Amino acid sequence: MTVLPDDAVRAGLDALPGWERAGDAIVKVFRLPSFPDAVAFVTRVGFLAERADHHPDLDVRYREVRVALSTHSAGGITGKDLDLAGEIESLPAVPR
Repeated sequence: MTVLPDDAVRAGLDALPGWERAGDAIVKVFRLPSFPDAVAFVTRVGFLAERADHHPDLDVRYREVRVALSTHSAGGITGKDLDLAGEIESLPAVPR
């Protein structure tokens, strides 16, 4: 995987509501109804990430989950990150 140019990252983020660029990663904070819902969400993201051979940074703070995606081996944002963000968005009951 190669790092995407800035214009490709911007175009990819246009299709991902709530996702933003933060340096060499794309980030979104999800607000869930409860702590158990947040933990269940992290589990669902974990299964998607494992299937994609990707390793997102996941930070749980009570009902909020911050997801940061970056392809560490490439040194920045790749298509793999945008693809996983899209899969996360398609999870059932993902808060928008």
